[in-house]
Amino acid sequence: MAEKLFAEFPPVSTPQWEEVITKDLKGADYEKKLVWKTQEGFAVRPYYRAEDLKDLKHLNSAPGEFPFVRGTRTDNNWLVRQGYCAWESFEKANKQAVDGIKRGVESVGFCIDGNKEISESQMAELLKGINPEKIEINFEGCGCATPSLIKAFIAYVKSCNANPENVYASFDFDPIRTLNTTGNFCCANYVDTLKECIALVADYRRIRVVGVEAYTLNDAGSTLVQELGFALSMGSEYMNILTSAGIAAEEAARRIKFTFAVGANYFMEIGKFRAAKMLWSNIVKEYGAQKECTQKMKIHAVTSQWNMTVYDAYVNMLRGTTEAMSASIAGVDSLEVLPFDYMFREPAEFSNRIARNVQIILKEESHFNKIVDPAAGSYYIESLTASIAENAWNLFKQTEEKGGYTEAFKAGFVQSEIKAAANKKDQNIATRREILLGTNQYPNFTEKADKDVTAKVVTRGAAACDCGCKEKIAEPLEKYRGAQAFEEMRFKTEQSSKTPKAFMLTFGSLAMCRARAQFSCNFFAVAGFEVIDNNRFATVEEGVKAAMEAKADIIVACSSDDDYLEAVPQIAQLTGDKAIVVVAGDPACKDELTAKGIDKFINVKSNVLETLKSYQALLGIK
Repeated sequence: MAEKLFAEFPPVSTPQWEEVITKDLKGADYEKKLVWKTQEGFAVRPYYRAEDLKDLKHLNSAPGEFPFVRGTRTDNNWLVRQGYCAWESFEKANKQAVDGIKRGVESVGFCIDGNKEISESQMAELLKGINPEKIEINFEGCGCATPSLIKAFIAYVKSCNANPENVYASFDFDPIRTLNTTGNFCCANYVDTLKECIALVADYRRIRVVGVEAYTLNDAGSTLVQELGFALSMGSEYMNILTSAGIAAEEAARRIKFTFAVGANYFMEIGKFRAAKMLWSNIVKEYGAQKECTQKMKIHAVTSQWNMTVYDAYVNMLRGTTEAMSASIAGVDSLEVLPFDYMFREPAEFSNRIARNVQIILKEESHFNKIVDPAAGSYYIESLTASIAENAWNLFKQTEEKGGYTEAFKAGFVQSEIKAAANKKDQNIATRREILLGTNQYPNFTEKADKDVTAKVVTRGAAACDCGCKEKIAEPLEKYRGAQAFEEMRFKTEQSSKTPKAFMLTFGSLAMCRARAQFSCNFFAVAGFEVIDNNRFATVEEGVKAAMEAKADIIVACSSDDDYLEAVPQIAQLTGDKAIVVVAGDPACKDELTAKGIDKFINVKSNVLETLKSYQALLGIK
């Protein structure tokens, strides 16, 4: 008889756990101390148990089975995608794509000018040497000229004698994306264009022609619940448009492809993609699509631009890796890891190679593709999936009650919801509640911006749409990155005629002065200031003398609270108007120091961004 492990340990109930936790908290509020409130609006508890899953109906489904929360396939072999710009040269884009395919790319994405027609000869040049039966081919940026693009592509496919059943391709014609980014559709007859696109690929059931580019919401600072909820509304609107135009629900559904951003919140992103598949399958079913193959959400994921930085840009490799892990675990159909230098220059061969290899390592060395839905059964992730699904569904219903996505967007509902989320994110970054490594925390002290970084790259709003669209029917979403406010501030410092010096005047308690000096060095280096650290001065006079000799612009008093009341006024007196005196910490004597004219303090509660910008202003940096 097999031995039962842990049989001697009696089961422990949730009330028993809670009793011990309450005792350990020693009177502290359980909800405030241990329960995490997400920006998405729901609570995450410190632990989960099997009983938390008792009401979840999807747990009995298998991968490939409705409602597809565990995946739309019975394998996890997602496609490695890489994008190539074809705006300037079809020949160059083709050369890059062919080289990428040789090095592990399974899905190519060509960024095109979607409002310019492409001839059959141009398409042949773009796809030269690419087998449409072996490689998934995708076109990004599709606009009013999409029908001509499709015709040229089909002509190329026929010239290759390819079997239509083996051709996987997509054209992301997405008029709603254009509404999101420009405030207008830019294609007045987009419904007719949608119908024409679907008619053109009637013999190619694996070609998707309608895009739902949900990443545009992420680019504007949305939460992942907002990205999912609004994406579902966008997809539903396309289903409504197409079925109202006489296209069967199953045919409409199989032509739609979703593109989501995948952000930094590791477990939440896994839950997002699992919830997305479950919710979309139910929406499509309600439209009358009975074949399960048409109820499956086709998902392409791309690492988030919003999270990327131009300072300490190599950290983007790490961000892209963790984001790729989330997407692959969640079972997306294809995935693109953006090169680390994507935001400030055309990616070079090195950065493209690293981006490709992130996914190839996940497949070939880490074997992420060998297990379908490895998150299944996790009390935490299953609970997250359910919470995300519930909140996204509520947002979807709110949007539908306003007449659908387009009407809600025209009324400003979508924008106001996303703006509120973005403002909260911005505040969290400014106060370091949310960390962007190398940007608002732990910067590379001596780093200078890459030569390809310009003011436009780091300035929020500088890259607004200038596509020449007609008059706006709604306010567009603002594309930006979370790091831009800090990047712009640091870039201004670098472009100024003088780099300010922040001098750490360390004295008194060794432990306190060193801790506060390290904090302060990190604080001022974020703005590109030169920081001068010191071990400890024997006297305040010695420290001020050294600061003057170093021609410091800012002198930061670093010591214990007990030392400040007497020492800081002395520092201020000795310094005079030759430098700005700043106190590191939030001392009990703050009011007394303020009464003596010392009113500049930095601590963990500071709004880092606004504080540093105020020092820039005092030093004449504009």
